[in-house]
Amino acid sequence: MKVLVRTLTALLVAVTALTVTTAPARAGLDNELSLVDEQGRTLTVQQWDTFLNGVFPLDRNRLTREWFHSGRAAYIVTGEKADDFEGSLELGYQIGFPWSLGVGINFSYTTPNILLDAADITTPPFGLNSVITPNLFPGVSISADLGNGPGIQEVATFSVDVAGPTGEVAVSNAHGTVTGAAGGVLLRPFARLIAATGDSVTTYGEPWNMN
Repeated sequence: MKVLVRTLTALLVAVTALTVTTAPARAGLDNELSLVDEQGRTLTVQQWDTFLNGVFPLDRNRLTREWFHSGRAAYIVTGEKADDFEGSLELGYQIGFPWSLGVGINFSYTTPNILLDAADITTPPFGLNSVITPNLFPGVSISADLGNGPGIQEVATFSVDVAGPTGEVAVSNAHGTVTGAAGGVLLRPFARLIAATGDSVTTYGEPWNMN
């Protein structure tokens, strides 16, 4: 009986560990925000299926943070003249650094797999039907001098032109790195819808810790 109990306990621990490892992180609708523009239309921007996977940096530098990003941004426009909507849809981050070493922060980002579609995205699963790969959009690289203290940078990793009442853009395993930061790095992903008229609405996700 004791052997059976030990066996069942070991199996339970193994199944629990497998569940924790393989369960999707933050699947589904993560966050959204709406705005009524100057034409009376309601602009809604959403983030779906956001997942940032921090990995050990290949350069083995203790001041480097490296990760892969998957997720999607979607927008919905309702109201009169919604079909005439034109603008851009952005994905990016707010990046928080607790400390830098006075030589500045270097940030690079590439987008190897982009999915684009203008199908009805009001209910998942989405009907993505076109895949563009690799590196349709150029990588992003910035350098910021933060001095010897904490700092925050906001980076739009890519932006696409959109038109019509609904649409979405998705990224799969995009690669990002931050170098020159001492201590942990926090990434707060955002999605932003900018109308051609200048109205904009941004939704922010929960911070991800890249220790």
